[in-house]
Amino acid sequence: MNTDQQIYKINESLNPPYREEPLPVATRILEGILNIPGACLTFVRDHLVNISAHTLGWFTIIMLHLSSVPTLLAVLTNQSDRMPPVDIMLFVWGGLTAVFFKSLFERNYLYVATNCLGFVGQTILMSLILFK
Repeated sequence: MNTDQQIYKINESLNPPYREEPLPVATRILEGILNIPGACLTFVRDHLVNISAHTLGWFTIIMLHLSSVPTLLAVLTNQSDRMPPVDIMLFVWGGLTAVFFKSLFERNYLYVATNCLGFVGQTILMSLILFK
């Protein structure tokens, strides 16, 4: 046996040919299902932690503006004759106005734009109800 053949035999013994047959489809599906909790945990750890306070504030403004829309749409489509309670609407609009002026002082133009669009939308809905 020459030196090349000996080296080849040594390399072959260290790194045997790796032949693995592909896993059956059912096994791959089961592994995918079992990896769901780990993938969810990884997603929460890597992505949800990065949500900023500004994003949550923006989401809050949108939710406050949308709080009266279902009732206003019900009145517009004659499904209900009850308007949203005035005290709740005054508090919501008061809170949104306070956030609007806060964002003006901080020069946070995303909040300013979101509030302006919300006020315009709600004013249009209320004017449609009043002038119906």
